[in-house]
Amino acid sequence: QVQLVESGGGLVQAGGSLRLSCAASARTYALGWFRQAPGKEREFVAGISGSGGKTYYGDFVKGRFTISRDNAKNTAYLQMNSLKAEDTAVYYCAAGRSGWERGPFDYWGQGTQVTVSS
Repeated sequence: QVQLVESGGGLVQAGGSLRLSCAASARTYALGWFRQAPGKEREFVAGISGSGGKTYYGDFVKGRFTISRDNAKNTAYLQMNSLKAEDTAVYYCAAGRSGWERGPFDYWGQGTQVTVSS
């Protein structure tokens, strides 16, 4: 079982930035970020391979978000810039046994709320 703990969410104005962190108990698994807004389905945001050498993003990201990881700390990050009101959602960290940045993802964190005010 992999434990995932997210942090870094909060309230930010449109155009601002936030960095989310995900501390994982497994080092070599792929890590990803998903989000779910009220009344909407959960959607894929970004993923990074176990080695950190490959990344993959959801179409809507369009260069605004960057996923990275520090394997020495077993932590993944999601740097979010140019935030928009429609980025408001609960953001979830996920881990995948395959190590592939596109998933599948097998374990989930509890989520962290990101609210962007317009």
